[in-house]
Amino acid sequence: MSSKTQSSEGAMVEYVTAMIGGQLFGLPISRVQDVFMPERVTRVPLSSREIAGVLNLRGRIVTVVDMRSRLGLPRDEDGKTPMAVGVDLRGESYGLLIDQIGEVLRLPEDGKEENPVNLDPRMAKLAGGVHRLDGQLMVVLDVDRVLELAPEMMAA
Repeated sequence: MSSKTQSSEGAMVEYVTAMIGGQLFGLPISRVQDVFMPERVTRVPLSSREIAGVLNLRGRIVTVVDMRSRLGLPRDEDGKTPMAVGVDLRGESYGLLIDQIGEVLRLPEDGKEENPVNLDPRMAKLAGGVHRLDGQLMVVLDVDRVLELAPEMMAA
């Protein structure tokens, strides 16, 4: 499945949207394997707080990354069950814990802007740019940056 399509307006990119701590994020659809409700997450002893644990998803061991922790946000205390977005990096499976999954948005590639200077630094280090939508800013998550600390997080 290609995330870029050609249209009369130019190249388009599709994003799976997610809410984390009240902020809208977009993940390139080409990086998303699946969306699921995480069940029976097993905590990993001595792992960092950013690693919620591991789970078995259809026979694969998936490392679950708490995106609220990764972004330096407080835990969600509203009692809602988090969702997870399944992504892959170099053959390893990860689940990114998010508050809520949204829709798939198809946006013009040239509409993506560099990170604004006033973007929260915790988000900026994981962002690959932003899209300005009607009254809202969608931060594009760079999946590689989100997971680049994974080996260190596991050892922490």
